[in-house]
Amino acid sequence: MADKVIPLADHRYRAPVPVVPEGWQPPAGLLSDRLGRPLRDLRISVTDRCNFRCSYCMPKEVFDKHYQFLPHSALLSFEELTRVARIFVAHGVQKIRLTGGEPLLRKNIEALIEMLAALRTPEGQPLDLTLTTNGSVLARKAQSLKDAGLQRVTVSLDALDDALFRRMNDVDFPVADVLAGLEAAQRVGLGPLKVNMVVKRGTNDHEIVPMARHFRGTPIVLRFIEFMDVGATNGWRMEEVLPSAEVIERVHAQFPVEPIDPHYPGETAERWRYRDGAGEIGVISSVTQAFCRDCNRARLSTEGKLFLCLFAAEGHDLRSLLRGPYSDEQIAAAVGLIWQQRSDRYSELRSTLQADTGSGQRKVEMHYIGG
Repeated sequence: MADKVIPLADHRYRAPVPVVPEGWQPPAGLLSDRLGRPLRDLRISVTDRCNFRCSYCMPKEVFDKHYQFLPHSALLSFEELTRVARIFVAHGVQKIRLTGGEPLLRKNIEALIEMLAALRTPEGQPLDLTLTTNGSVLARKAQSLKDAGLQRVTVSLDALDDALFRRMNDVDFPVADVLAGLEAAQRVGLGPLKVNMVVKRGTNDHEIVPMARHFRGTPIVLRFIEFMDVGATNGWRMEEVLPSAEVIERVHAQFPVEPIDPHYPGETAERWRYRDGAGEIGVISSVTQAFCRDCNRARLSTEGKLFLCLFAAEGHDLRSLLRGPYSDEQIAAAVGLIWQQRSDRYSELRSTLQADTGSGQRKVEMHYIGG
């Protein structure tokens, strides 16, 4: 029998060890990159594993029983993750989002949350500590997550129709269990809750209005996300992208909405509220309305690679520094230098970069660094 070939570029080991600059200065929380963007948001992937096989993230034909996920020894420990988080907070990070894969599959994740919840900004303020989940085990974990110090959760939900939802997650998981997780999170106070729906034209776009109807009049904010060209395995095609402007048109035709101001600079979602006061929705338009100019997010993979963009082709190996003879101050200096040299703006340059195939580089997969 011929060996099975997995068509996936392995980015897990394609990362140079950062330079520790000489004459480094302690963090002042005032970092900015080449485009003047500050560092405010750190997204930490705690596992590369997931129990769903959504086609836009981890298609089953690639991530099957033959796929080799990272061994446990490669993952950053909770102590290492907390150490990295502390360094980033000193540089100005105010928000940490835990992602995956599916982060609730990481054993004893509550212990990490408790450690991160104890961190404080230089001004003595607690962090905005949140987590993105597919909701599959949220019903039974909501209380322990809240008790550990998690403030809120975002749940991925791409359809209310059970048959369609089962097809999209490709593991026959029922939508009722995710809705039960949302109810549990709301009950224990993990809010404000958000629901993310990835919209694919011709697949689930007919669920836009039913989703809006379902969450109208609740404290839950529904956000519609354009199907993005993250990684190299999700079969992305521009024809399957439904522009956010059309999403708003469809919702507005049923439930009139109007735009409202962002909560803070760099917010990914464009906010809209129902004119009758029944809550709000959001749209995330990375494909048709790039928001690179305000992006203040860094992403850390589960094995300690730092990525400066969701669409990056290469990271920076912080794990080597963490497990080497370097102090927190030296690592902080290396991180500061990396951020100061940052110029990523893939979404603004998408058409040009897609046409350029000379480098041979392929973007990192979403399950590896989260969304």
